[in-house]
Amino acid sequence: MGFSDSQRRALTRKLAKRSVRTRTLSGTILNYVSGWHAISEANRIFGYDAWDRQTIEPRCIWSEQRFGRFACLYAAKVQITVRAGPTVITREGVGTGYCHDDRENTAHEIALKAAETDATKRALTTFGNPFGLALYDKTSPRKPPPEASAKAEIQLNSPGGTTQTFADPAAVIATIKQRIPELGTVRDVYAFWEANLETFVVLSRQASNDPVPELLELLKARGRELKAAETQDPQPETPVEAAEARQARPKERRARDKQHLRFVARHPCVICGRSPAQAHHVRFAQPRAMSMKVSDEYTVPLCNGHHDQLHQTGDERAWWARHAIDPIALAERLWQAEDKSEGADLDALIAARGRRRDAAHAAISLKTPSVKRLMSNGGVGKRTKKSNVKGDSA
Repeated sequence: MGFSDSQRRALTRKLAKRSVRTRTLSGTILNYVSGWHAISEANRIFGYDAWDRQTIEPRCIWSEQRFGRFACLYAAKVQITVRAGPTVITREGVGTGYCHDDRENTAHEIALKAAETDATKRALTTFGNPFGLALYDKTSPRKPPPEASAKAEIQLNSPGGTTQTFADPAAVIATIKQRIPELGTVRDVYAFWEANLETFVVLSRQASNDPVPELLELLKARGRELKAAETQDPQPETPVEAAEARQARPKERRARDKQHLRFVARHPCVICGRSPAQAHHVRFAQPRAMSMKVSDEYTVPLCNGHHDQLHQTGDERAWWARHAIDPIALAERLWQAEDKSEGADLDALIAARGRRRDAAHAAISLKTPSVKRLMSNGGVGKRTKKSNVKGDSA
């Protein structure tokens, strides 16, 4: 026993034309069904509690930074499980997702979601026409004819996310020429160009005379004009830009001092207080440079275990925030304490932080019998000492 008669009829029904979407990719017209439509049809046909989706093996194919924006491509495999009575049906699909954004975390998040949605649609397509299988049937009357696709509207995107559609290439060109003088910053110029790369490709193919070289020159001229204006009259920093500037602390000088590194390593780990420690360079203290570490003045002591743990994390700022430590402030104190007499200040700070941590641990409720037994038998101290020896030996 499998699908019911009503489910079979729904799966074999022709795809409604209103459910088909169209987009342009490198001058080619593509027909597709949206992700929300596929999920909605699965809920309608299978039932909300009769099917599951599981994402398998999501991975980042590549990522890079271009013109101040982050771009990345993700691939994901999705497994669809449908329960039709006692029968369990499993299908898989693989999809990709691309995104570019001013913020790196947003670009990765959107690209991963796009890959999961694409893989979900591909897996559901194998169940029948309502999920887009009919789009692969060239004889399907529900599929938009090629002549209708050839006259698909041209989309013009703005960096803010709004989109306009035009049927006439001349109207698109006129609108672009009208928008270029309205771009307020150099970043807006680059964002407008990247948001409409596909639109420029379509214009170069559909317009009688290729307008892209002229539009590109207008964009370059606007960028040079804005760059000159910013040089003469620099704009005040926004709160976000000011915060990023304070965190990044860009400096051209990258000091190298082996004696200072040995001095830092003589201090205990700022996380757990263990010795010996290693001098860790705070990576976000200065802008990245090819094959170059940050200046030695931005180093703090970390034990082997926490040093390895930090290098394995993807977000160093978040790692330090979880430990409630400002590494740049500690590094500056160490850099200014070269006479070693002020080195005790850092030790006192670490000891005070350890006392606060111990007080917080003592404030935890001791109502659990196992915790009471450990405290009464001195098991906590013994266990801590054993773990410390193991960590030091590692």
